[in-house]
Amino acid sequence: MSPSLHLGELLALGASSSAELEGWLQGADAILAHRLQREADLRSESLAQFVRIALSDFLAEADEESWTSLISSLRDARDPGAACLALVAEFRMRMEAQS
Repeated sequence: MSPSLHLGELLALGASSSAELEGWLQGADAILAHRLQREADLRSESLAQFVRIALSDFLAEADEESWTSLISSLRDARDPGAACLALVAEFRMRMEAQS
């Protein structure tokens, strides 16, 4: 993976291994990596599973406001891949908290 993920690469993470994803994320944002790994562990998921589900939830359930927030965060971010991952993970956790 490249040092910064493009949105298409992030959306294609279903084919990536947890180790590959974890390696990229540790380099991009170690704090986010730790937080997402902790969330994955709480759900008995691998990091890659957690990310795939978060992306899937976002693609299926995000409203117009959520998409606008995503686009704004991508535009303003130093690392758009990490910014996208943080936003979709938050989206998943909010969805689960509302259930």
